[in-house]
Amino acid sequence: MSSPTGPASGLPVRMPRPRQPGRHRRPEPLAAPEGAPALVLAVPGTPSAATRSLAEEVVSIARSELPGLDARIGYVDGDESEFPTLQSVLSRTAEERTARYEQAIAAGAEVKAPEGPVAVVVPLLAGPDSALLRRVRQAVMDSRVAADLTDALGPHPLLAEALHVRLSEAGLARADRARLFTVATAADGIILASVGGDEAVQAAGITGMLLAARLAVPVMAAALDQEGSIAAIAEQLRSSGSQQLALAPYLIGPELETGLLNAAAEEAGCPAAEALGAYPAIGKLALAKYTTALGIAPQQPQGAPTR
Repeated sequence: MSSPTGPASGLPVRMPRPRQPGRHRRPEPLAAPEGAPALVLAVPGTPSAATRSLAEEVVSIARSELPGLDARIGYVDGDESEFPTLQSVLSRTAEERTARYEQAIAAGAEVKAPEGPVAVVVPLLAGPDSALLRRVRQAVMDSRVAADLTDALGPHPLLAEALHVRLSEAGLARADRARLFTVATAADGIILASVGGDEAVQAAGITGMLLAARLAVPVMAAALDQEGSIAAIAEQLRSSGSQQLALAPYLIGPELETGLLNAAAEEAGCPAAEALGAYPAIGKLALAKYTTALGIAPQQPQGAPTR
C-alpha cells in the first residue's frame, strides 16, 4: 500500500528530473500542431522505384524531426496508379480533411471548421528550375486546393556540407581537412553542375562559395542543360591552375536525366560524385520550408561549421 507521502514499503521514489534553468536548458521538442496542413513533397522527373525510395527516405527524415507530421509524396510526372500525381495527392488530402471534420461533427464533437491551407507543397529541388516550378505551380492550381508552394531547398550551408560528403565518398575530396590525411585523387577544382538555366547556376554559385570555403579549392557552377557550359567552366578552371577536376552535381537526383551526368563528366574530362540523394540535410531542409511557411519553426536548420 502507498501513502500520500510515497510507497509504504519504503522503496525509493523516482522523482522527475528538474528542468535545467538558463539558456543551456534543452528546448521543448517541437511537434506538428493538431490539424496542421500536410507537407506534400513534389517530386520531379520520371518516376521509378529508386525515385520513390529516395522520396520516402526524405519524408521519413522530416517525420523524425517533427512528430505528428502528415507528409505525403506527389509526382510531377505521375501516372495515377503506382506513382500518384501531385494534383491527385492534393485533392485527396483536401477530401480527407473535409471527411475528418464531418465525422467529428456527426460524432457530436465541438470542432472548428477547417481553415487555412490544406497543404504546403515543397519541391524536391536543390536549386531553382523555372520550368519545373512552373509545372508544380500549375498542378497546384489545377487541383483547386488551397495550398502554399515553397521555393527550392537551396542555397543553404547544409547543401555545401552534403556536396562535401558526396565528393569525399567518391574519393575526390578530403573528408576533414583538420585531420590532415591526404586523398591521392582529391580534386583541386570543382565544377558544380546544376539544371535550370542561368538562375540555377547563380543559385548554385552561392552554395559553391560555401563549398570552396570547406575544401579550400576553387568551385565554379555550370549548367548541365546548356550546351558547352560544363566544358567552358572546366577550361576556365584549368587555365587558372587547377589540373585535377571533379564534377559535383548540385542535384538531388530525380530531376537528373539518365546519362546526362556521365556525358558531362566525359565532356569535362573528369570524374563525378553522386547526386545529393536522400542525404539527411535534404529532409531537414524540406521540413524547414514547411515549418517556415506555417510560422511554427523555432529556427532554420544550421549548417555544420567549415572544417
